[in-house]
Amino acid sequence: MSAVDEVLAAAAKIVEDFGHHRTADYFAGFAPDATFMFYTHTERLNSRADYETLWESWEANDGFRVHACRSRDQRVQVLGGSAAVFTHYVESAIEFGGEVSTINERETIVFEKRDNAWLAVHEHLSPETAE
Repeated sequence: MSAVDEVLAAAAKIVEDFGHHRTADYFAGFAPDATFMFYTHTERLNSRADYETLWESWEANDGFRVHACRSRDQRVQVLGGSAAVFTHYVESAIEFGGEVSTINERETIVFEKRDNAWLAVHEHLSPETAE
């Protein structure tokens, strides 16, 4: 399997686990030292643990639940064999406060090959804008 195919598979697993609210499996796709930039959150999250804490607060305080997630127009750029940039458009059905909304976003995930597995080391989300 090529590096591009491996990264696509790793990204697809993250999307699938997110879309089914499989929290432990979803977070396992990220390195412990991964960072996160979300337009819906005021600060950068400096570790997977920071994101897990935020996720748990959303669940406890806001009734957060992911109902679905679809990815389209994926692209992978492999950099030097041990790093890759994955970009795509993502549509998610997200529940907050008992209301399910569809959210359309653009996402970049940076992967690094560690111990023969591609792990996400950075995620950046922005809203998908109408052209």
